[in-house]
Amino acid sequence: MNNIYRAIIAATIIVVSIANPTAAYCSEQSDSLKTTNYYNDYQFKSAQLVLPVSLMAVGTYGVYNTTMKKYRDDVKDGMEKLRGDHYFHADDYVQYLPMAAYLGLGAIGAKAKHPFRERFVAGATAYLSLGIITNVAKHSFKEKRPDTNARNSFPSGHTATVFMGAELMRIEYGNYWGLGAYTVATAVGFLRMYNNRHWFNDVLAGAGVGIISARIGYWMLPLWRKWFKWDKNLQVVAMPSYDIYTNTLSVGFAACF
Repeated sequence: MNNIYRAIIAATIIVVSIANPTAAYCSEQSDSLKTTNYYNDYQFKSAQLVLPVSLMAVGTYGVYNTTMKKYRDDVKDGMEKLRGDHYFHADDYVQYLPMAAYLGLGAIGAKAKHPFRERFVAGATAYLSLGIITNVAKHSFKEKRPDTNARNSFPSGHTATVFMGAELMRIEYGNYWGLGAYTVATAVGFLRMYNNRHWFNDVLAGAGVGIISARIGYWMLPLWRKWFKWDKNLQVVAMPSYDIYTNTLSVGFAACF
């Protein structure tokens, strides 16, 4: 039985080694576009604030304005008639789908604008920004949820998360992939109201928070490039190996400058 395990491990490492040869990795970054302007591909522009700030402003208006409150009550009543006793809680999981796709699509052949390390840092920055904005707003407004007495309804964190992932997808992979991600994001926003977890204006504000958080991630990327000295274009690849006779696993590293 041990020999079978050893053979499986050895075969797995051979496949990994063939699929990710060091020479090919060093010659080009296979998951990023060569035509991208590496330093100025997503600079801050004031026009990029219009959509997310408008969504957040309308959402905030709904916290205080009587007319907006009546409208959100009407939406809540409509969702109750549509839902009945049939809840659908897929939004608790689907909210992470665009973010997972954002990080992983480059590994399966989709043409990304940046290598994985930069996608990871931009995504992490966006998520940190989202966490700060969302939690500050929840503690500041203390808006009551439509289904409980908890006062953390505004803005919708699920909606913010999924729209952040959708905007990251659009920026990184283009409008085609972005359209699919935004379709998922819209569905999650709908389900937050359908499941009676959020008001209509919570979802609007959450979408705005998600979009602006994603854009903050890319606005900060040139700073991280400079901080981590990524402009030197150092590439490192790990190559595993397994000796079936001595039952030892080792990893070799290669650096490409």
